[in-house]
Amino acid sequence: MEKNIKILGFVGSLRKGSYNKALMRAAVELVPDNAAIEIFDLAGIPPFNQDLENQPPQILNDFKMKIKAADALLIATPEYNYSIPGVLKNAIDAASRPYADKVFDGKPVAVMSASTGRLGGARAQDHLRQSFVFLNMYPINQPEVMLAQANKNVDANGNLTNEDTRKLIRQLLEELVKWTKKLNEKR
Repeated sequence: MEKNIKILGFVGSLRKGSYNKALMRAAVELVPDNAAIEIFDLAGIPPFNQDLENQPPQILNDFKMKIKAADALLIATPEYNYSIPGVLKNAIDAASRPYADKVFDGKPVAVMSASTGRLGGARAQDHLRQSFVFLNMYPINQPEVMLAQANKNVDANGNLTNEDTRKLIRQLLEELVKWTKKLNEKR
């Protein structure tokens, strides 16, 4: 019997009505039958302080444990000032320390973004991918999921209404599952 792929999803926005949370909810609905997505809420991870990296708070230990247990990661990020939001950068930096833990090392990862702008978070995705290089992660390159004008494509209840984006999310998840299996075969 084929093993289900465990995907850990997290969103780089704390806003209750976040368009990126809408993308993640859609992903949970669209995940292939041979995979499951668990969501981790980044709220509560304190600002990273290197003086305390060997005594992390419980929420950070929980986050790192979930990353280690996951077969793959799914990140949804808004774009702030042409880059990723501080909450996401902080969570990644904090979870990556101490360096010997290497919780991100070799992890397959997929990225989605939503923005009210015309580029749908493309620049944030680019900056996030730069971090993947140092962390030795293996991102899915295509399809790219970048929801532009998110305010016109998410309804008042926080549901993604754009069918083309829903199809892309489904394809992204299918590719993430295939990529994860392929990488696991080589280990």
